[in-house]
Amino acid sequence: MLKYSSFIILLLAIIFSACQGTQKERTPKKISHTQTTKKPNHDLTMQDKINQYAKVKLTTDTKQLTDNEKKLIVHLIKAVQYMDPAFWEQTYGNKEELMSKIKDSLTKKYVDINYGPWDRLEDNKPFVKGVGPKPAGANFYPKDMTKAEFEKAELPDKSSQYTIIRRRPSGELYTIPYHIAYQQYLKPASEELLKAAKFADNKMFKQYLQLRARALLDDNFRPSDMQWMDMKDNHIDIVIGPIENYEDQLYNYKTGYEGNVLIKDMEWSKKLARFIQFLPELQKNLPVENKYKQEKPGTRSDLNAYDVVYYAGEANTGGKTIAINLPNDEAVQLKKGTRRLQLKNVMKAKFDKILVPIANIIIAPEQRKHIKFDAFFANTMFHEVAHGLGIKNTINGKGMARTALKEHYSAIEEGKADILGLYMVDQLHKKGELDGDMKDYMTTFMASIFRSIRFGAADAHGVANMIRFNYFKDKGAFTRNPDGTYKVNYDKMYDAMKSLSGLLLKLQGDGDYEGVSKLIKEKGVVPAQLKQDLQKLNEAHIPVDIIFDQGIKTLGLEQFDQEK
Repeated sequence: MLKYSSFIILLLAIIFSACQGTQKERTPKKISHTQTTKKPNHDLTMQDKINQYAKVKLTTDTKQLTDNEKKLIVHLIKAVQYMDPAFWEQTYGNKEELMSKIKDSLTKKYVDINYGPWDRLEDNKPFVKGVGPKPAGANFYPKDMTKAEFEKAELPDKSSQYTIIRRRPSGELYTIPYHIAYQQYLKPASEELLKAAKFADNKMFKQYLQLRARALLDDNFRPSDMQWMDMKDNHIDIVIGPIENYEDQLYNYKTGYEGNVLIKDMEWSKKLARFIQFLPELQKNLPVENKYKQEKPGTRSDLNAYDVVYYAGEANTGGKTIAINLPNDEAVQLKKGTRRLQLKNVMKAKFDKILVPIANIIIAPEQRKHIKFDAFFANTMFHEVAHGLGIKNTINGKGMARTALKEHYSAIEEGKADILGLYMVDQLHKKGELDGDMKDYMTTFMASIFRSIRFGAADAHGVANMIRFNYFKDKGAFTRNPDGTYKVNYDKMYDAMKSLSGLLLKLQGDGDYEGVSKLIKEKGVVPAQLKQDLQKLNEAHIPVDIIFDQGIKTLGLEQFDQEK
């Protein structure tokens, strides 16, 4: 589907051979949403809840790796494993104390999957007896802190993404930098990165690991982000640190610790890189007034394909990401662009085990032939590219769109990236840069909405997809048949795609918090009829997402663990 047929055959062959596990997916980035109509399913047993996640074995072809690379990967995995306890502290608090109160082994397992006693597939509803609602600010803020109290506090770094807020015995609030609050995990993680650097043959990657090791200890991540963007030919990669801010449902300020260890497909990544050159033209052609597209997207951005071999921390919660767009630092984005990482082994597993079974139940039979993996791949890939389009700074002096839209930013940004991703596919298809039938892309896009909705309204993608579903419904972009299947009305979907793109770009550019709040309240919810239709997917035992069989042993690298 990426223009040349021979490349598509190679692309698909690589992905099919890379897939080692079972199923499923999330979408990258989550945030809770308090305006939800979804109710927990009390009929599910704890085993049923666990079965919502299908286990996937995370592996890659280790025969292609040198001994030094294998030793490097061992240390990288050890480094990202420290992101688990750090994230536990951020999202809940003392894991051991919680586990000691639970006697049932299945409940303990589900707590482990969720990084706490709140069900991430049920809008963070508690599932452990005696546990109340999840605090909006997780464990980043005092649980009794009000928004008014926070906004009144004269603390220069209170809104920093790298501080937590605590209360003194006297009652006043104070801040603690991340590198101090979580130093018991960050120091050994930093040491593992330095050990990994000794086995890095790529000079720039070695320097990146050294910079990232330092950043974990002082919260100054920009130098390592800059270095990460300058690397072009490293075979091994790692994402580690406090990155996404979806766990902070109070303000969306605080970032959660996470990590991924990745193996890059060098040849495939080189093929994909050519799409970056079209970003300025695509930005210019966005369906919105010129004042909302004056910023110039960086063309030094990378578009790469990877096998991911380890997930940790925030990245390992709820629905698992199949694509990543980093760094999040707007200063780095404006100067260097971003890197889009397509996690092809996980993507393929989710397509096979989740999207296809969903489509076979919920999409009209005559349109199921349009559910294609290459369309799924392209839609997902251009979702990540679309994060670089639009506007970062508001046009009316409200500062960054991220700041102006507060806790709603992630849902609107994900919604923008989803719909602009489809818009980009259409534009590139018209230019002859993408082959295939646009019906494949649109039908697969529609099926993907149902997949993401199942993550619940507490997920940024769940909110974004509900907004899109309800918007498409109002615009006649699809029809619900009497048998409960859905048929895409392609012409009306095209019009809805353009108008929704313009709406979301304008809301971001205006920093319109009230407008976004209204949109989410009205359209970011699951209608009763859709709930009934989605129940058919549960009755068919289609997994909602995946968990992983992963680690040094899973990769068969025990002999390269020098410290075991």
